[in-house]
Amino acid sequence: MPPRHARTLAATVTAACLALGAAGTALATDHPAPARPAVTATAPAPTALGSNWYAAAPYLMPLDNDPPDAGAVMDATGLKAFQLAFVLAPNGGGCSPTWDGLHPVASDTAVVGVISTIRAKGGDVSASIGGYNGTKLGQACGTPEATAAAYQQVIDKYGLKALDFDLEEPEYENTAAIHNEIGAAKILQRQNPGLYLSVTTAGTADGTGWFGKQMLNEAKSQSFVPDNFSIMPFDGGFTGAAAQTSALTNFNAVLRSTFGWDEATAYAHEGISQMNGRSDTGEFFTQADFQTVLDFATSHHMARLTNWSVNRDRQCTPPDNNGRTSGTCSSVPQGAWDFTKFSVKFAGATPPTTPPTTPPTTPPGGSCAASPYSAGTVYVGGDTVSANGHTWKARWWTQGEAPSTGGSGVWQDLGAC
Repeated sequence: MPPRHARTLAATVTAACLALGAAGTALATDHPAPARPAVTATAPAPTALGSNWYAAAPYLMPLDNDPPDAGAVMDATGLKAFQLAFVLAPNGGGCSPTWDGLHPVASDTAVVGVISTIRAKGGDVSASIGGYNGTKLGQACGTPEATAAAYQQVIDKYGLKALDFDLEEPEYENTAAIHNEIGAAKILQRQNPGLYLSVTTAGTADGTGWFGKQMLNEAKSQSFVPDNFSIMPFDGGFTGAAAQTSALTNFNAVLRSTFGWDEATAYAHEGISQMNGRSDTGEFFTQADFQTVLDFATSHHMARLTNWSVNRDRQCTPPDNNGRTSGTCSSVPQGAWDFTKFSVKFAGATPPTTPPTTPPTTPPGGSCAASPYSAGTVYVGGDTVSANGHTWKARWWTQGEAPSTGGSGVWQDLGAC
């Protein structure tokens, strides 16, 4: 799945289940079907985290792109916060929040489980609104007030202390939608004192494009100032870190001219969202590029440093370091979670230097009940194998792709044997 589309919504899932309710309708009016209890699962209260962690939270899709175990990522890197993506309007229309346009927030239990795992380890999450594809709530809701009410449901459901407005195409080309989004953000800022708010938009060589500048003008007209305005300097002809830091310098000038800030104040409201590894347009950003950008961000006292995404922060299996862009691996040589560790450094923490758990000592297959994986065997959906001390289940037809949490995502890790 192309990652730019995957970073916005679970595009491979279809909404084909809308007719299920008809079969269960009571045939006799004197025997009505009992009402179903409302799903009220909510996440536990968050740990008190400093804003530095929300400013460093990398994006994680909790329901798509082969999501890794967030707790394991925290153990391996020292990370404490994730940016969960994406909250959208329902694919079928309406002004109620969903994950990826498919999963209503009101009845969600899956994301509650992810958040519970993170909070049990002393971490927390922010939710990201919007993204590159799908219908945004700013488009579907008629007013800033209605848009804010939809987002308030997300805040209340998960007890959020942070929110990211990812405003990009095609939504940011819609003047009314951007008016609703910025207006909603201002309302939420007032209704939820202390709520950490970031606004993320496209990056260009001169900082941000025409629509990004119009979004900033809308924020100025509404007297709205978030914790940061972040740009995404990738997918726009960027070559490594030098092009990115140049864009950040130019974006600083845009913020100064828009809001009348001096340079230091502008940097204190400026952030960056990077794409680790191979971008959608074939740009490559390595660990060395991330280090250069980190040095620039910290030396200029920037407000935010994040990246897309934790789902992609692992080497492809088999390694594919040139040919494709994936939503589940980086397409560059790396160790697991190499890029996430830059977020930890930006937050002011030191990533662990040794693995927190002992690697399995059993040979591939170990004491697993399933047969050991064989590269020459054809596997179909539902087949199970053993490899590296874990049991794995094939999601669809595959041959020659060794079990891992990366690659095409064909293998589901069922856990250690």
